Formats: sequence, C-alpha cells, structure tokens
Amino acid sequence: MRVRVLLVEDDDGVADALVEALRAHGHQPTRVSRGADALIAHRDADVVLLDLGLPDEDGLEVLRKLRKVDTQPVLVLTARGDERTVVRGLRLGADDYLVKPVRLAELLARMDAVVRRSAARSAAPDDIVRVSDVEIDLERRRVSVGGEEISLTTKEFELLAVLARRPGTAVSRQQLMDEVWGDAFVAVSRSLDVHLTGLRSKLRRPGLLTTIRGFGYRLGD
Repeated sequence: MRVRVLLVEDDDGVADALVEALRAHGHQPTRVSRGADALIAHRDADVVLLDLGLPDEDGLEVLRKLRKVDTQPVLVLTARGDERTVVRGLRLGADDYLVKPVRLAELLARMDAVVRRSAARSAAPDDIVRVSDVEIDLERRRVSVGGEEISLTTKEFELLAVLARRPGTAVSRQQLMDEVWGDAFVAVSRSLDVHLTGLRSKLRRPGLLTTIRGFGYRLGD
C-alpha cells in the first residue's frame, strides 16, 4: 500500500535517511522541518511522523494543534524517552510513540498498523451505542454524556468503541490492546492504563467502566 507520509524532522541527516528508506519501500514521503509547516502540509498526508525537537515550536504543541483539526494517524519519533513525555504525547492523541534511534523495520510496521486502523475506522458502518446517559456515535466518532458532547483523544475513543461494541460484556486487556494498538509488540500496557484513566475522567460516570481484576474491563452492567 502506497502511503503519503509527512515527515516532520529538523535534522537533515535523519530526514534524508528516512525519506530515502520510505521511498525505497514504495511510500510517498514529504519532509518539512518546522511545526508551522506541518500544520499546513498535514492535509495532504495519510500519516504524520512527528519529531518533538523542532526549531520553531515544541512537537507536543504541534501535536495538540493537529488533533484539534484532524484525526489522521500521528506517530511520534523523538529522542525523548522519559515516561512523562511519553504519557503526555499519548494523552495529546499520538497513535504511537517511538524513541530514536528507530529500527526501520519496526517503524514501517507501526506506520502500516496505524494507517490500516485509520482506514478501517473510516469504513465503519453507522452505529450509535447508548449506555445509561452516554451516547457513542461510532461512525462520526462523537461521544456525549448527559446530552453534552465531550472531547476524547483518538486512543480514548478507540478504547471506548471496542467496549461499546460489546456493552455489558467483559473485554480482556489483551483484546483491547490487540484491537486498538494492533500487533502485540506495539501494544504497551502503560499506554492502555494512561488512556483508560483519561477516558474515565472525561466520562464522569463512576461505575460505568468497570475493572475486572486480573482480566480486563466492561462498559455498563
């Protein structure tokens, strides 16, 4: 599958190597070095590879702005591997997070996984699930609580959608990770915990999302 890739990277050496590798694997990369340019060029891309150390603006701020206007996959590539930055990136809506130096095979596999999941979401049929006073529009990716629409990150919505398709049914942690993150090596347990914590906070309905100790989670009774 030929993918239009927007690479946001200010290091010329890293950028040149990635562009060459992406082209060699049949993709169509475009490279920009500034956050301001990324906020324009993303419209023509299927996936964004985003470095955090940009010269004009912090990459996390660029990610926050992208998530306000688009739901396309964003894969963060950065030298920052500290847990605080990883968690913040996930909460801001990154679909995946890779710490440099990145192995090319892993980057290509993760990029392919997030693009496939995005395409599957776009093709999903119209479906609305109601649990208590929570309404989940799976096709339009909208959630309302008590008649008030709430804003969820991409991963928060995807986790809720997996549970909403099986209301009242226990779903294992492994199944959640497989369906939301894809292949097992991509699924990081702490990422699941971060997004579930954020989801619970935004739903503001204690008891709606139940933890089943040693197994997984259930939405509703």
